Amino acid sequence: MEFRSLPVPGPPGTPGARTTRRRAGDGPALVEPPPDEPLAVITIGPSAGNRRAVLAGLLGAAAPPLRVPAGSFLVVDYAPSVGGAAYVPGLRSSREYRPEPVGAGPALARPPRRVELTVPAPLLRHFALVDAPDTGTLGVAGVRVVRDAVRRGGALLYVLPDDQPVAAAELDLLAEVAEEAAVFLVGMPGAGAGPPACPGAEAGWPGGPGTPAGFAAPTATGFVGPGHDGEGPAPDGSPAGWLEARRAGLVAAVPALGGVDWIDLDPAAADTAYLRRALIDWAAAEGLRRASLVSPVAPGATRTVPVAPAARTSGWADRLERRSRGLAHQLRKDIALEIAAIHLRCVRGVVGSAGVPGLPGLLDREVEALSLEVVAACDAGVDKMLVESLALVFGEVPDEGVRLRAAAAVGWGLAADRSARDFDRVLLIRETGEVETVHGLGAVGALAGYPCGTGGAILPPLGVGLSGGCYQYWRNPFRADPSQARSWLGRTLRETEVELCREVSRRFEAVAASLADVLAEAVRHGRLLA
Repeated sequence: MEFRSLPVPGPPGTPGARTTRRRAGDGPALVEPPPDEPLAVITIGPSAGNRRAVLAGLLGAAAPPLRVPAGSFLVVDYAPSVGGAAYVPGLRSSREYRPEPVGAGPALARPPRRVELTVPAPLLRHFALVDAPDTGTLGVAGVRVVRDAVRRGGALLYVLPDDQPVAAAELDLLAEVAEEAAVFLVGMPGAGAGPPACPGAEAGWPGGPGTPAGFAAPTATGFVGPGHDGEGPAPDGSPAGWLEARRAGLVAAVPALGGVDWIDLDPAAADTAYLRRALIDWAAAEGLRRASLVSPVAPGATRTVPVAPAARTSGWADRLERRSRGLAHQLRKDIALEIAAIHLRCVRGVVGSAGVPGLPGLLDREVEALSLEVVAACDAGVDKMLVESLALVFGEVPDEGVRLRAAAAVGWGLAADRSARDFDRVLLIRETGEVETVHGLGAVGALAGYPCGTGGAILPPLGVGLSGGCYQYWRNPFRADPSQARSWLGRTLRETEVELCREVSRRFEAVAASLADVLAEAVRHGRLLA
């Protein structure tokens, strides 16, 4: 289930704004990243060792060991010296992290959401490098988290060893981001010289369970890929022919990759120069494109905006209140549906391959994706309220500058009242099933798998995470009871839904009150004062 709303927190062409564009056909709108969002290349693939070998090859001699706990994002950025920090939900500040040996430093009760390493590599002056967890462990929620990171960073680097199958999660992710981000396909030599011994038996592999469109099963004469109906000559059974057919099948499943060339490299041979040049060229073009979206002076930024003659009798205050309640009600319904879907996926994981010890990691990834979607929906709802109310009071759809001025005034009103409302908070799930509130900007910043700005949004981010006690509790072999785990999961998700819905309602109420103050002042003086 996807939330219906899309984040559009600010006017197009203004700092921190997002613009929307439509897919061809009836697909959902695409959201441009804020122009001031930093560039990043997000690396995905089935093998952490291969991905980090590529990253180490790109960074050269300056790279420290790129090791992080399983399931954590690795963010590598530029700094004059090598350093590391781990960000763990529930903590208000980062913890020192040293990659050799893995996680050296203060002991952590749970894996961090992300680990940030700083490296004095010149390449990182152009963009950050982000290594996502193995695609085989992402699941539905993990794909959403990575997709959000790719949309913000702008580029996806897909590293696939020659002897590894293409997973269904990888196909889903590539299909979703191929039209809105740059994609770089990297092939690496695998452990073997040819295809897996029984490719049809592997989940996500052509001819196996969940075979995507455009793939067919292997035959005695080779791999029958797209364009081969079994009657004509199929690619030969050699490793080169099998590899060519597999890549053709990938393009058939994701047509948007048709113009993307594969870059074959072996990091051990130090042959990453071509990939490095391609990434730098992309960063230069993308940086200029994002900078061009920012107008030096947005239209309407300085002009006088008179109030419409009928503003006093339009009932704008009542309409604003009803709109705020309606948006909050719809978002609460969406949250309830998503919580039900999370419960179903987690129960399947508990009785399946993840087992009871894997429940905390599975649930943490689910609530991370839920947090991103709730924040996006809140931003979209606030933008709708702002635009509709401004159009009602001023008699016309607001242009970019007017909307930016009004949004800034609403933000100032919220900041003045933030000491009482305290929007910088994290909902932390405890091992008892209770949801505790942790306050502070540092606690909010520790939740993100991929760090990003607020995108010009009026409200600060909101997030949910699992405490370290949850991990320790369910790792105890004496608590490996699926029935007990399912009971705890249901109780925890109900409590999370209640707290999250309460926080959403509180935020919409606060924004509506601040916006009402701004508009009332404008009506009183006959013009926008912001």
